[in-house]
Amino acid sequence: MSQVKIGDVVKIKFYSDPGHGWAAVKRKFLDELAITDKISTYSYQRGKTVYLEEDCDFSVLINALKARGDTFEIVEKHTDNTHPIRSYDYYRKNG
Repeated sequence: MSQVKIGDVVKIKFYSDPGHGWAAVKRKFLDELAITDKISTYSYQRGKTVYLEEDCDFSVLINALKARGDTFEIVEKHTDNTHPIRSYDYYRKNG
């Protein structure tokens, strides 16, 4: 599994600023969950990491984890400034 997994718990980093939030996951993990084509262009990407926007795409991830029976933990990281994620490339299904 490409996502950080400690014991039987999938760790998900969730970044937020005063206006929005994003869950960071590896693209390979989205492939493993078979949800790569269900993610919208409201999410961002940088390198091999996809930042799932909190309103729709993050719930796609959570629902896929629940359907697979995975336990998960969300690790929150907040900034009071505009988060750099906003300047990353928009998500593209094909990389």
